[in-house]
Amino acid sequence: MENIKTNEKRLPNFFEALLPIITMVGLMIYVFVFAKENVDGDLKQIYDGAHMPLICGIIVACFVGIFCGNSFKDMLSGMIARINTTLDAILILLTVGLLISSFMISGTIPALIYYGLELLNPVLFLPIGCIITAIVSLCCGSSWTATATIGIAFMTIGRGLGINPAITAGMVISGAYIGDKFSPLSDTTNLAAGVSKTGLFDHVSAMVSTTGPVFVISLILYTFLGFNANLENYDPSIADGIKISLQNNFNLNPLVLLPILIIILVCVLRIEGLAGVMITVFVGLVFAQIFQQQRSLAEIFAILHYGPDIATGNEYVDAALSKGGMDNQMWTINLILLAVSFGGALEKAGIIEKLFAHLKEKINSVAGLVFTTMATSIFCDATMCDQFLGIGIPAPLYEDKYDELGLGRNMMSRTLEDAGTLWAVMFPWTACGAYQMKTLGINPIYFFPFAFVNLLSPIYALLTAYFKRNIFWADGSYTNIFGKTKMKKKAQAPKEVEEYAISQLNKQRSEGKVPQIS
Repeated sequence: MENIKTNEKRLPNFFEALLPIITMVGLMIYVFVFAKENVDGDLKQIYDGAHMPLICGIIVACFVGIFCGNSFKDMLSGMIARINTTLDAILILLTVGLLISSFMISGTIPALIYYGLELLNPVLFLPIGCIITAIVSLCCGSSWTATATIGIAFMTIGRGLGINPAITAGMVISGAYIGDKFSPLSDTTNLAAGVSKTGLFDHVSAMVSTTGPVFVISLILYTFLGFNANLENYDPSIADGIKISLQNNFNLNPLVLLPILIIILVCVLRIEGLAGVMITVFVGLVFAQIFQQQRSLAEIFAILHYGPDIATGNEYVDAALSKGGMDNQMWTINLILLAVSFGGALEKAGIIEKLFAHLKEKINSVAGLVFTTMATSIFCDATMCDQFLGIGIPAPLYEDKYDELGLGRNMMSRTLEDAGTLWAVMFPWTACGAYQMKTLGINPIYFFPFAFVNLLSPIYALLTAYFKRNIFWADGSYTNIFGKTKMKKKAQAPKEVEEYAISQLNKQRSEGKVPQIS
């Protein structure tokens, strides 16, 4: 197959470009909607993985690439190049499995569940839970770490309070991504700033203009849901049973909560992500030996590798504490490897260039550019199955259009994250969607409608742009939500880009197409 190629490389035609995507998405729909069988009157899922549809999509993409003049070796190099960009995330994912195990046996997550049930009630659980998750995520710079620690605890607390698990999962996702977007330690935050060629804190300040208001709106919606919760579902005996089970099996001394503070300290000291997670794993193991039952080195190795074997007799506790272990992360890692390979094959075959290269020629407004950027990001999320590609691919496609319209580069970085990061979790076959599904135990199809921060951020950004509000300009001016344009700090950009963008902005101001500074 390596020697099969045509004489000259070319871009695929439109049908060829769509063929791998149609194959993958069609098989995904089949797997998640139709691959069921009737067992004793109940519909059971026969297969619930995204892996096989992705493999089929990769095969079709490779054939398209070869038919367009690439060798199989070329296609393979494109896939490997994309895998290389995700190796850091894969290593961190493995260590997150260790972290969950260590926090389980140290009593940290059991204690979070116990004290959460003591302090929270069904009415205030959702807004307070969202704020706490956001704080944890902000401190560690990772939505994955937040959901793997405090998120697991909140899922069990929510069940004890009679809250719909899909709503609880949506709340956890909202909080986790709020902290992620505002944290300078976040990988996607740094990526969005990097590919947009702007300053990290210029990007973070721009994110506040969309994610900040949406966070407030989300807290109001969660409060509304709490006050209108069906308290008939609240069975105090469930919460009491969980607490009694935890008391009988763990030392719940408040000191076992200290490893959470270690995560915060590691982030404050700006210790590199992988090293920081491993430090926290070690602290969790030390606390397990001090406060919980003594374990041999072999037992600790087994727990870290395969996850804790905890049986309390309470179904809610056992379900919550069965998470963790490096081995349990392999399902997600396999999916990530296949997802980014599919994205690499699409890129190498010229499919992305074919579909989007000429789209920007039809854009003539800020709202149109915001919509096109977000649509491209979401398309890349859904078809290339990785949020890094949802951020990284649209940036070079549209960067000159942002300059042409006189926009700041932090306007582009904000738009990339509003859609590429926040909506990537919606699809169960993306890397982050699959991870959150395995961690929280809820399919994104069910929790995403309640992940208000993720759901509403792109909508808010697009609506404000449509009404010519909430726009960052190349000279540092900002048109606020009330339509007033004030001078702010100029966002970092390459010198030649900045000069061109400002000249375009001044030209449009002279023509009355852009608001004057008031």
